[in-house]
Amino acid sequence: MIHIVTPANEHNYREEMEQVWRLRHDVFVVEKGWTDLTRPDGREIDQFDTPHAIHFLAIEEERVVGYSRLLPTTRPHLLSDVMPQLCEGERPSGYDTWEWTRQAVARSHRARGKAVNPVSLALLSGIVEWGMGNGVRQLVLQMPTLYLLHVVQLHFRARPLGLPHTISGEDIIAATAEFDERTLARLRTVRGDGASVLAPTYSYLAA
Repeated sequence: MIHIVTPANEHNYREEMEQVWRLRHDVFVVEKGWTDLTRPDGREIDQFDTPHAIHFLAIEEERVVGYSRLLPTTRPHLLSDVMPQLCEGERPSGYDTWEWTRQAVARSHRARGKAVNPVSLALLSGIVEWGMGNGVRQLVLQMPTLYLLHVVQLHFRARPLGLPHTISGEDIIAATAEFDERTLARLRTVRGDGASVLAPTYSYLAA
């Protein structure tokens, strides 16, 4: 199940969020080599992990096996403050537009031979479900250029915001990805399960 963690319920997820910070460290610092994110305590936390961030946790048997984060574009976020060079025109912003960042899946749950990882699919399904219930219509994301095709194949209406730039050895492009009920239907078809992925947790839209 996908659990949504916000200031309203974070007291119920303190241990799970500790697992999140360490999973993020393993993926982004150890594996990807983003050494500027290194912290002595082995937890990856950045300036955007504020009360306005929304955390999506894939939990199996009390263990966090996957994670994603949404940031409101009405406040500082990666595209506005860290990688503005990826956007060549007007930067998308609004209460219906959120930035999707810090996608991470535990190594033990990475399925080989599949185009899209099942944990990643569940996380993205949860984000779309939450978004449709909270007046959100599109995501802003920065990703390797090859991933753009996967986004389109999942029935997002993707629009590049500029040309790719090489960041940490990868060609990264920024794009918006609009979604609706057809996107959710496609995600459920690819997952092979039409049920909601969301745990009965508090639904909260940050300002």
